Amino acid sequence: MMPVTITKGVSPIVLGLPHTGTFVPEDVRAKLNGNGRLLADTDWHIDQLYDGVIADVTTVKANFHRYVIDANRDPSGASLYPGQNTTTLVPLTDFDGLDIWDVPPTRADIQARRAQFHAPYHAALTAELARVREINGFAVLYDCHSIRSDIPFLFEGTLPDFNVGTNNGETCAPEIEAATVAICAAATGFTSTLNGRFKGGWTTRHYGQPETGVHAIQMELAQSTYLTNEAAPWTFDPDKAAALRPHLTAILTALGDYK
Repeated sequence: MMPVTITKGVSPIVLGLPHTGTFVPEDVRAKLNGNGRLLADTDWHIDQLYDGVIADVTTVKANFHRYVIDANRDPSGASLYPGQNTTTLVPLTDFDGLDIWDVPPTRADIQARRAQFHAPYHAALTAELARVREINGFAVLYDCHSIRSDIPFLFEGTLPDFNVGTNNGETCAPEIEAATVAICAAATGFTSTLNGRFKGGWTTRHYGQPETGVHAIQMELAQSTYLTNEAAPWTFDPDKAAALRPHLTAILTALGDYK
């Protein structure tokens, strides 16, 4: 199994897909408990949702599951949200705070997985962002995520539909942030927020360096916007997706037209 799948485009947009993969090596699966083997914290079908939303984009997709190692966490293990409940580089619990391991990973396990999975994913992102910046003069990393809208362990209340993260404006040009926020706010029937519970993960914060011509923005979608139910079997809902996709197209078109 290749850890990363890359689809090359020529536009300035690179779609990062760190959490849609479901591959778990057998030796890792054997150490998960029954709860962990459910893989409930997957960004279910997010690759299917964005497929064909806009032409000529590059996609970098992690094929491995976040329980193997989380491609959107600092490889040093530093917390994204100090003082708040969150999951770690190799999660020890699910999003509800429940254990996922019979045999938790050792430090050596984490180091091995970082080399085998985390590093190749970010090597691919780095290369593709450099390639499209060379073509266009700038690059925009749009990090694609989704999550259940009701997770008391992580946040209070119901999550908005569109959750835009720019680490408080640090990871992209103001025009990119403003265009995204405006499209989300104008989307009839949907709710949105900027830099709320999700301000952008390590990927967004690491690559978003507007002064170098690389901009990054995270979009965390509530899974209720495109799944039939936010529960197993995590069924993709074509009608919901059809209502959502025009807004995603508008966002990605606006980002591609930056400058």
